[in-house]
Amino acid sequence: MLISRALRIVACSVLAFCSVSVSGSAQDGRDCGHSARYCCSCERDTHGRIKRSTSARRAFKAVHPCPATGLTSGPCPGYVIDHVVALKNGGADDPANMRWQTREDAKAKDRVE
Repeated sequence: MLISRALRIVACSVLAFCSVSVSGSAQDGRDCGHSARYCCSCERDTHGRIKRSTSARRAFKAVHPCPATGLTSGPCPGYVIDHVVALKNGGADDPANMRWQTREDAKAKDRVE
């Protein structure tokens, strides 16, 4: 148990999942020990989801048109914008970390992440 907690503290500090003090709680008051894959330091919206940048999304669409329609704005049927390195794993909310992904592939990836 003690070794497991120490490994989580190291993972949090090395991988920037969260800021852990000596007692093991995050600076924002939450305990990182409840999930090794939970980002305690990520900025969250009112629903508790990690905030995403709408300007980064628009910039990505401007450079990478929708594979289904070829348009740089509006909906893209059958596709979602995916973060290559998930935000909760320290990935940047930046167009360089985004790609188009089919909805089916996104659902499969979400089950693994």
